Amino acid sequence: MARAFVFPGQGSQTVGMGKALAEAFSTAREVFQEVDDALNQKLSTLMFEGPMEDLTLTENTQPALMANSVAIMRVLERDGGFDLGLKATLIAGHSLGEYSALAAAGAFGLADTARLLKLRGQAMQAAVPPGAGSMAALLGLDLAAAQQAAKEGAQGECCDIGNDNAPGQVVLSGATAAVERAIEAAKALGAKRAIMLSVSAPFHCALLQPAADAMERAFETTAMSAPVVPLVSNVTAAAVAAPDEIKALLVRQVTSTVRWRECVLAMGEAGVDELVEVGAGKVLSGMVKRINRDMTARNIEGPADIEAFLKSF
Repeated sequence: MARAFVFPGQGSQTVGMGKALAEAFSTAREVFQEVDDALNQKLSTLMFEGPMEDLTLTENTQPALMANSVAIMRVLERDGGFDLGLKATLIAGHSLGEYSALAAAGAFGLADTARLLKLRGQAMQAAVPPGAGSMAALLGLDLAAAQQAAKEGAQGECCDIGNDNAPGQVVLSGATAAVERAIEAAKALGAKRAIMLSVSAPFHCALLQPAADAMERAFETTAMSAPVVPLVSNVTAAAVAAPDEIKALLVRQVTSTVRWRECVLAMGEAGVDELVEVGAGKVLSGMVKRINRDMTARNIEGPADIEAFLKSF
């Protein structure tokens, strides 16, 4: 069986994530402590105890989800003898999940990844004044119809496709008024539902160019190695392994569509028949059947999942 390991993005966070891991494995505790030290912040306490409103701040959510995913991978490797480079065909992540994937695959150091994601969250939040940008989920429209709705809504303002998640699940991102107009256009085009999302910034649209610039500057002083497994990029939906190319794609990713549907299709075309979602929740594994009916999925979140996964080899 050919497997791809995939890593969740923002929206999968929950208070308590990682706590059972930390209680069960010293390896996980070491990961959380290293991230806390890198950020000079008790992020692990926020993950384990909340409050939720602080955990959902973008600058906290991004490194927290990464730390949780990497803790699981470290336990698999150090405690379970699992070798990602030998057992995985590809890796991928949804938005910030690409950073988790790259940290898990040895491309970035853990502390560097935590600092990059803290900066990424802060820069994304600062790029657009509160209320000026929004995102909306369009359900029941294909990508072409969603693109038409975005075009009709723009009227000279930014209205981009933020996420192409799965068939019939597309997310718009841009200026609030433009997104509101696009919602009405989407309804006229036959969307089953078109709803504004509760987000702190309009992710993956042109308005976030200042954040992309901040990440480009940060990568200039961040060491990177080739990942032990190629990454399927959100931007291109194609596998990439060269560090300079990955960095350039991570910069573009800030303002580009997350082409998740195409990423899953590309992994299937590469022979992958199982996705393993590593981290909080089951968002990515839940999308698989809507994208590729021939692909199976499982998620690894807690100690019992780790035990069951290791027994399957």
